Amino acid sequence: MQTYYPTPRSFAYVLLSAYLLVTLSCTKDDFADAYPNPARISETTVDKQFTGILVEGRDYVVPDYWNYFVVLTGTLNPWTQSIGFVNSPGQYVPGSSGVNSFWDNYYAVLTQYRELQRIYNNLDADSQADLKIFRMAADVYMHFETQRAVDLFGMMPYFEAGMISTNAGDYTVSYAPFNTGSEIYTFMLDDLKSIADDMQSVELSANATASFRSQDLINNGDVELWQRFTNSLRMRMLMRVLEAPGFTDRAMTELGEIVNNPDRYPVIENNDQNAMINVFDPNSVISSRGFQQGINSAGWDGDDASQIMIDLLTSSNDPRLEILFEPGTEAEGEFVGLDPMLDGTAQQALVNDGEIAYYNRTTFSENEYFPGVLFNASEVSFLRAEYYARTDNGEAAVEAYETGIRQSIDFYLYVNSLSTATNGVTVTSVSDEAYQQLIASEPVAMTAGLSVEEKVKRIAQQKWLHFNIVQPYQNWAEVRRLDYPQLTFWSDNSSVQPLPPSRWGISGREISFNYNYEEVSSMDNLSTKLFWDVD
Repeated sequence: MQTYYPTPRSFAYVLLSAYLLVTLSCTKDDFADAYPNPARISETTVDKQFTGILVEGRDYVVPDYWNYFVVLTGTLNPWTQSIGFVNSPGQYVPGSSGVNSFWDNYYAVLTQYRELQRIYNNLDADSQADLKIFRMAADVYMHFETQRAVDLFGMMPYFEAGMISTNAGDYTVSYAPFNTGSEIYTFMLDDLKSIADDMQSVELSANATASFRSQDLINNGDVELWQRFTNSLRMRMLMRVLEAPGFTDRAMTELGEIVNNPDRYPVIENNDQNAMINVFDPNSVISSRGFQQGINSAGWDGDDASQIMIDLLTSSNDPRLEILFEPGTEAEGEFVGLDPMLDGTAQQALVNDGEIAYYNRTTFSENEYFPGVLFNASEVSFLRAEYYARTDNGEAAVEAYETGIRQSIDFYLYVNSLSTATNGVTVTSVSDEAYQQLIASEPVAMTAGLSVEEKVKRIAQQKWLHFNIVQPYQNWAEVRRLDYPQLTFWSDNSSVQPLPPSRWGISGREISFNYNYEEVSSMDNLSTKLFWDVD
């Protein structure tokens, strides 16, 4: 017998935004009995179901203990060297708890989304028109979630997943087949473009306006901000598949359409337009209180600084150094990062002796108001810079790149200012002089005459620094896509996985319950690269 939250598998069922515990046995008959008949479930509405989707996904957007401690501390954060990590056997094999947790949450969100689709599709035409903004916003958010999941697993059940409610509770026909990452990306890019076009002319009634404002946890009912988020997400995904077979021409064409038509396809231009879930009350269900234990649990150091990140910040006199990090307690004010090539015993001694810098508690771990970041202006500027670099527009690339750095500084100043923490360092401002010194320093400075390769490397490096532990899923994807910054790792020769993997393996519970897994089992290994990871 095992007890866990509902929707641990792609075909499972969530009870209309409710949170229950279901006890399941290992037999199919008991598994079927565990899920109530959908006909007996209370009705919900499109607008409330929309909020249910966002709430279901909140713990993997807003900093949370389980996401950071169970999922990220032993996987993406050390694999991008956003943190320094004490070497130990098996550290490059994704733990089953973390994999299962992310998988479960994704399909919980997807099932909530399928329920919104079902309810919306059963409305009359007038009601659908009135509530269309909820459907579009839900689509965009689901694509945000799905893009992250595809970039972890590569292949997964999607098009027919989460349908047990639609299938009237018949689990026997709800085992979803697996779809390839390229298939899912193609669908999402098509859909996002359609949504971007439709959002230009969407009109909301007074009731829909009021409801959208109250139910929208991301953009507070602002349709223009949803337009900007939609097109920014398109940019992220188009750039992700830029060098994938069959996607290059489409990616460059659509990126050009977005970059060159800001009136038709607006994007996130400044930090006031960031797509985030803000924390207004740390005692509420939307809270960052779990951040502290998530990265700084007793005996586990998920907030230690990596050597490469500290070296970059110190060598360029980056003013973000003191916003992002504190020096080790016994380091006499010196910022020292953890060398990944030391053996674990030597690393642990440095950590225990208080020599290693760690993430600023005011900005991060003790900041109960840290927002959940879906997309912000700095990332858009770096995407725009890469597009310009690849289209031989050197001056525009430099301008966008430098803007991205400034926006990154301002974002972390803002987050630092939200904090009520009593520990850590408060930084109130960064002078223009410090900013100018940063963008003129090596290895940060970019000029129009640099090669495309060198421009992209510098953009990748700054994006990696900006993402750090705040956007770990995007960080790992971009490090794999761009192979930069160049990271060195201790080789775990005791393991079948001596270095960081190319992807995560499919959740063990999915393997156990979904017979369609047999069709993809031969490709389910840690060395199989994602379709967009072509180098």
